[in-house]
Amino acid sequence: METRTMKITHFGHACVLLEIPAPGPEIRILIDPGTYSTGFEEVRGLAAVLITHSHPDHIDIDRLTALLAANPTADIVADSASAAQLSGLDRTVTTVKPGDKLWVANVRVDVIGGAHACIHAALPNVLNNGYVIDGSILHPGDDLETLPEGHAIEILLIPAGGPWMKIGEGVDFLRRVAPRVAIPIHQAGLAPIHQQLHYQLLRNLGPDGCELVVLEPGTAHAV
Repeated sequence: METRTMKITHFGHACVLLEIPAPGPEIRILIDPGTYSTGFEEVRGLAAVLITHSHPDHIDIDRLTALLAANPTADIVADSASAAQLSGLDRTVTTVKPGDKLWVANVRVDVIGGAHACIHAALPNVLNNGYVIDGSILHPGDDLETLPEGHAIEILLIPAGGPWMKIGEGVDFLRRVAPRVAIPIHQAGLAPIHQQLHYQLLRNLGPDGCELVVLEPGTAHAV
């Protein structure tokens, strides 16, 4: 029997494309097409677009509108604040919250999280959905507190930088989740030298048996 491998493409920052094996064509799920990401505009054959939260680096309304027009059968899944931003589209948006479960084709998606990590107490906070896809892949959005209880995470998309985190928090989250593979995301705001430093810290201080894989932007990687 042929063994089929999932593929992941990183379009920069928080945006990733998952291509999950299935009978027939892969199930293609795009997460967080935001303003700091590039190249996702050309993706076709999407089963769903998942939005973790309403910050523009995770949801670029203008480019998302064009993307959805080119993927007319794609489901749109988002938190309530992001769904409100998409209310002008002539498309149904599935609004979800932590604790919800849904299916994209035959792939299960569990919603975890609740709140974006605090940037500063003087700023209003927003909702944040983390998504566990197929029981084994976690995109946490901007939340390094909520653990994927009841799931054995094989692949963690680990934030590497942002105004709401320090890299030690990323290391601790990586240790708690203890995946087989960790893929850095959310690094567009870091200078290249600091990206490399943060990758080194995640690699050297992460749990035993975890491989840190830094993806070349726009290139599909088999995992």
